[in-house]
Amino acid sequence: MRIAMLTNNYKPYVGGVPISIERLAGGLRSLGHEVYIFAPSYDGETEEPFVIRYHSRKKKLRGEYVVPDIFDPKIAEVFTAISFDVIHVHHPMLMGYTAQYLSKKYHLPIVFTYHTRYEQYLHYILPAEKWSSAGRKERHSTFRSLEKKLLYNGGEKLVTIHNRIFTNQCDLVFAPTPSIKKYLQEHGTNTVVEVIPTGLSGKEFEFNKSRVKEIRGKYLGSKKCLFCTVSRLEKEKNIDFLLEGLKKLKENWGDCFRLLVLGEGSQREELITRTAELGLNENVAFCGLISHEELTNYYHASDVFLFASQSETQGIVLLEAMAAGLPVIAIKASGVTDVVTDGKNGYMTEKDSEQWEKKLELVINKKHLYLEMKKEALKVAKQYLAVQVARNVEKYYQTILITDNVQNKRKTFFHQRLVKEYEDKTF
Repeated sequence: MRIAMLTNNYKPYVGGVPISIERLAGGLRSLGHEVYIFAPSYDGETEEPFVIRYHSRKKKLRGEYVVPDIFDPKIAEVFTAISFDVIHVHHPMLMGYTAQYLSKKYHLPIVFTYHTRYEQYLHYILPAEKWSSAGRKERHSTFRSLEKKLLYNGGEKLVTIHNRIFTNQCDLVFAPTPSIKKYLQEHGTNTVVEVIPTGLSGKEFEFNKSRVKEIRGKYLGSKKCLFCTVSRLEKEKNIDFLLEGLKKLKENWGDCFRLLVLGEGSQREELITRTAELGLNENVAFCGLISHEELTNYYHASDVFLFASQSETQGIVLLEAMAAGLPVIAIKASGVTDVVTDGKNGYMTEKDSEQWEKKLELVINKKHLYLEMKKEALKVAKQYLAVQVARNVEKYYQTILITDNVQNKRKTFFHQRLVKEYEDKTF
């Protein structure tokens, strides 16, 4: 098959969606398929085969996220030159609109992966920032209440309606976890939804022993435990909750740990200031952006993975941490509940820093429990290898090519052959 994957972001931008796309594309290519990735251009990007770079707008969202030029004629030129079998889009907005247009123009089935709880990212929109800033300056709560009702509540409803309309114009929808599949169906998605998680490439299980020793020696020092978290330093990732929990841990357990915060974002300085206010300067190290190749060494150098985000659809970093045998202490939320089994490979709590801290304290103080959780974490991670995920995706692609959903669409050579094989076996 020739597959066109369309995305609003990709490498060198660091995030869950680019990682998911890269791993799925690699898995499908290993099965003999051609996968073309249509991605925005970035400063400092690396040229890669089968990655089609279209233009990005000059202005960035919050000065950080590129805005795709969805009208770049290069996209249509490639579609004219290459005969694709399937369009697989990874965002419902911007490139999502381009994907829908190309699907109709070239009579191609369209698959959509729901990667993100978009309604939880409204604070990235410029008007939301302005309103929020104005609200913080008000002495009374009236403005803030109005902000929440008119902007966020209204915005969430609009985003939900938009995504329902978009998903119902697709031939197939992938959800990364069963809980997200349920969420989509409860919010009006009638298109078939299949669960396809982001797979692990296999490299997550590998590490450099001497480098791991070096990292552990550098950051652990005389302390007893080394924790890590991997996240963009943004509001929705809830890093301040981790800091509050660690303050309680220090009060109850003493100055015996250090947390490595791996990632960058607009809240970096604010979080560093908050760390100082909580008296955690000697317990928290902001390590910045770490390359994915190096990240596995940081996981293997650590003892426990800490997580507080409530906006994940899957939480790729949770599985990566488990591939290093790390128990997870997290807030109970979508994306977490599907991979963390409470009391088996980690713990989930409500958004209560005291309750969360008690679970962390339990894991690091009970050696037998800790060792059992390490085994279970590794066992779960091995169930998510990318090659197996790609085989499932291949099967679903083939299904939409032979169902009635595409019977009136363009019959590519592959489609004709697949239909014939299906009819021969069936009749």
